[in-house]
Formats: sequence, C-alpha cells, structure tokens
Amino acid sequence: MELAPHKEIKEMARSLLKTSSMSIRTKLLHKTGVSLYDTSHGFHEEVVKKKLQQFPGGSVDLQREDSGIGILTLNNPSKMNAFSGVMMLQLLERVIELESWTEGKGLIVRGAKSTFSSGSDLNAVKALGTPEDGVAMSMFMQNTLTRLMRLPLVSVALVQGRAMGGGAEVTTACDFRLMTRESEIRFVHKEMGIVPSWGGAARLVNIIGNREALKVLTGALKLDSKKALDIGMVEEVLQSSDETESLEEAQEWLKQFIKGPPEVIRALKRSVSSGKELCLEEALQNERDLLGTLWGGPANLEAIARRAKFNK
Repeated sequence: MELAPHKEIKEMARSLLKTSSMSIRTKLLHKTGVSLYDTSHGFHEEVVKKKLQQFPGGSVDLQREDSGIGILTLNNPSKMNAFSGVMMLQLLERVIELESWTEGKGLIVRGAKSTFSSGSDLNAVKALGTPEDGVAMSMFMQNTLTRLMRLPLVSVALVQGRAMGGGAEVTTACDFRLMTRESEIRFVHKEMGIVPSWGGAARLVNIIGNREALKVLTGALKLDSKKALDIGMVEEVLQSSDETESLEEAQEWLKQFIKGPPEVIRALKRSVSSGKELCLEEALQNERDLLGTLWGGPANLEAIARRAKFNK
C-alpha cells in the first residue's frame, strides 16, 4: 500500500524534471549570446581567440540597410576570401552585432569581388596543426555559425564564384542559398584528409538529406549551379553574375520573405528554428510563448482593424 504514493512521487519528479529540462533547452536555443560549447566542454574561448588573433588578413564587414536587410561580406579577395584567424574573430563580432539589431529582418552573406570563400587560410591551418588546435577551432566556428543560423533574421547565402571547404559550410548556416550561373559549391574536405568541422555536414543533411549529402561530401557529386538547384541545395540561379547586379537580385528575392513588421518576421524565424531543433512538445511550447509576445500587439491590432474595415 505504501508503494503507490512513492510511485506517484517518482512520476511527479520525473515530470517536473522533464518540464524543467525542456524549458532550459528552449531558452538556450533562443537566448542571445548562448553558444554550444563552454568551459564545461573543455572549450576556453579566450585562449582560442588569442591564437586566432595571430593570423591577420582580410575582414568581415557588415552593412545594415534601412530595408531591414543586413549585408555580411567576407572580404579577403587576395586569398579568395579565405578565413584568416582575425576574420573568424570578426565573424563572431558581426554575429553579436546582428543579435542585438532589433530592426533587422533579413541577412545576405556574400564574398567580396565575385567569389564567396575558399575556406580556411592555409597559414592558420598549418600553424594550428595539432588535433587539439583543430578541435578548438572547430568548436569556435561551430559556436559562431550556430549563432548565425539561429539569428531571428531570414538569411540567404549569395554564392558567386566558389564556395569551398569552410566556405561551403558557411552557406549551410543560412536559411537559403542563391547561386550565380557560373558558381560552384565544393566540400573539398576529403581531399584535405579531414571531414567538415564547422557544422557543415550536419546542416547539409538537413538541407538535402543523408543520401545526397553523402554523395556531395565524398566528392561523387559536384555542385555547379544546375546540380545544386536540381537537388534542392539552392533556391534559384540568378540571372546576372555581375557583383552589383547579383546583390540587387538577391535583395529583391529576399524582400518577398520579410514584408511586415520586424517583430513578426523575427518571431516567425524563431518558430521555424524551434521546429527544426527542438522536439515537438518543446517547439509547440515555444510557439505558444512567441504568440504571447505578439497577440494584442501593435501589428496584430492594426491587422485586425484593417480586416474589420475591409469587411464592412
């Protein structure tokens, strides 16, 4: 007879633990500034930053338009926009800026001078040659690109020229990808004797499925613009390959998804992120919470007033 109350208490504790852990995971997904790895994982960010600071070159530039579109440019054209250590640091800094841009609705990620990015600068790769260095860099870039992916902005990678290695991985951190006709996306990691380490493999599977991802990663499938379009890696192939004109095309393409108040667009992106990364129950709870931030708000009341006027 005494077992029943004890069993009930255990069930109650299990339920509370489940609810608590769901709440924590949901908060982690959407709390600004939260990364995948910290010291509990053996990751010491400041140590990694000091190492990366030793490899200068290039920049990551951010331009914020009045339209609510941010333009993030990988700028190291003498090395096909390869990521130097300093550029990796600057990418994190730009993502942090975007996390606090409450008026933002969309983001275009591109490379300078009509090419996207050739991945990591080999000078940094050679100098950081131990497995420990490689894993630390991997954790740093996974942190950054996960935060980029979770931004409450509708994001698109504009691929001109080549997106290779780490550059190809960066494209997968965006919601969409657009390519110019002559461009290509190449996961060349196998040729370098490694695997993708910035989260690109996991994200690629989500984009095109495990079978196509395996073909792409093993090098059996080359992603020129036609093939990328055929397998669903990109949304469209742009008409122009000119740097200025293709950027204008990408902006016009993105605008169809960001019409409306920033708070609504940002909440919609957060709800999709929840559906992608959380289990169904957690995603539903988060959807409910997001609704609570909008229901009865200015955009909602204005829309109701417009509809009421139209229906008279």
